[in-house]
Amino acid sequence: MFLASVVESASPRRMVSSDHFSVDGTLIEAWASMKSFKKKDDDTPSDSNGWSDFRGEKRSNDTHESKTDPESRLARKGNGREAKLCFNASGLMENRNGLLLKLDAGIANGSAERDAAIDQIQDLKPGSTVGADRAYDTRAFIALTRDAGVTPHVAQVLHRRSAIDGRTTRHAGYDISSVRRRLIEGCLGWIKTIGNFSGLRVAARVQRPRATRAGAITRAAAGGGAASGSLRPGRDCPPPPPSHPARRTEWPAAGRD
Repeated sequence: MFLASVVESASPRRMVSSDHFSVDGTLIEAWASMKSFKKKDDDTPSDSNGWSDFRGEKRSNDTHESKTDPESRLARKGNGREAKLCFNASGLMENRNGLLLKLDAGIANGSAERDAAIDQIQDLKPGSTVGADRAYDTRAFIALTRDAGVTPHVAQVLHRRSAIDGRTTRHAGYDISSVRRRLIEGCLGWIKTIGNFSGLRVAARVQRPRATRAGAITRAAAGGGAASGSLRPGRDCPPPPPSHPARRTEWPAAGRD
């Protein structure tokens, strides 16, 4: 795949850090309308007006599901934001040049970002660090990260007791990771804006081949964004061979027919 090729090309050039990483996640809109979000036991056919009539009805993922894309989940990125039918996309980035190394898609169940991050850091060598935002500041995530031999450089929450204490925050590397981890937001933002993958174009199935196809598109978009920012043609990569031999244009001399 293209993302794997980019990572493989960057590693021999010492452009990939082997010690410091960051994780983050985002929501990818499903190819499903809010009108299709009905009660799970409601299989009766209805017209367009009936599907959209949900005033006064409390809807949640426990009692409702999309009839056109059942694996999508109703989720929102933060407080005050609108809820949409979405999937989760989580990435692992190295901190030296901001190159995205892994990208996984899954069901947006509320803990998908942290669950995906735990799986992604299992191959990191012991003693590595991983930066993350406040959404990852939970005791379970911090404990599982340390069990994997990785030091969590997670931003501390302010409204409750943080799972990160002074044993981690006193080191200068913690402040550096807090700055470098913001690069992964640019990678995920590239996927959704320049890569035009803010929403799926097909009804995805996370555990089925159709979702594998959607994940491949996401990885290609992420690899392209990382490559455009990290690998510089002509300097870090050899120039591509010419598609045709150079042509020389000769203008006729003055006075000749």
